[in-house]
Amino acid sequence: MMKTFKIWTYKEGDIPLMHDGPMSYIYSSEGHFIEEMERKGNPLAANHPDEAHAFFIPISVTRIVQYLFSPDDDPFGFMGRLQAIGPFVSRKNPKLFENLIRVLCNANSSEGFIPRRDVSMTEINGPYNNTPIVSGGQSPHNRSILAFFAGGNHGIVRKKLFQHWGNKEDNNIQVYTYLHKNQNYIEVLSQSKYCLCPSGYEVASDRLTEAIYVGCIPVIIKNNYVLPYSDVLDWSQFSVQVPVAKIPDLKRILQDIPFSKYLEMQKRVIEVQKHFTVNIPAERFDVFHMILHSVWLRRLNIRLLKS
Repeated sequence: MMKTFKIWTYKEGDIPLMHDGPMSYIYSSEGHFIEEMERKGNPLAANHPDEAHAFFIPISVTRIVQYLFSPDDDPFGFMGRLQAIGPFVSRKNPKLFENLIRVLCNANSSEGFIPRRDVSMTEINGPYNNTPIVSGGQSPHNRSILAFFAGGNHGIVRKKLFQHWGNKEDNNIQVYTYLHKNQNYIEVLSQSKYCLCPSGYEVASDRLTEAIYVGCIPVIIKNNYVLPYSDVLDWSQFSVQVPVAKIPDLKRILQDIPFSKYLEMQKRVIEVQKHFTVNIPAERFDVFHMILHSVWLRRLNIRLLKS
């Protein structure tokens, strides 16, 4: 890919909607991706449209919502008229959709995400002008908490999780809306063997990368979620997938995993950290290149399907 794949980034358009994106919070991947694609010296950048295999429109969906969307607007009608990108709004322009490789955090197969053509990417909660911290966390032998989650109780999956495990006096499964004042979120993650990653309003969340960054095995509790970079990453080797219907059995499921298997999975979590890491500028095998590798594979598939 690095020697062959070339992408032309359109020069047209003005900020804030074009050539700019958020560099912090949960949509920071959008801003970092635009910045990297337009960075001077990017080896994947095409020098001329004629040599490009793919074309990138450096438009920020987040900025569109921020600057142009009004609460009184019909969101799907508005977004569909302006830009066909997201799982729902892409349906507003079927002709354009035929030629798009969409890169989406919210990779929900029940909402029109097509795995053979679309790209699932991880949501990353990045601080402004800095990279998220990646570490090994506590030793796997010193993690005293079996499973942990702290966050808002919203969405069907989280409501079920809180119904069975929320705010209970159970040192094994700790599920809270808010931590105690003397607790640090990252420290508690680092002390946990398994980090629960349930869907919220949407299937995507930054919980997945938070877990991986601290060496905690992600427990994926989602319906219809297409796992990121699964063309090359075998998620069964470094994560646990629990069906939503099995939430009441969560404790038993995790306790039944032999400690030797846990150690193997935790070791692989550390090994795959580099594939979820944000580097500025991008480095080989990091999350930026994982996204583009997924795009490259789908670009090849589109060519084969049309030939």
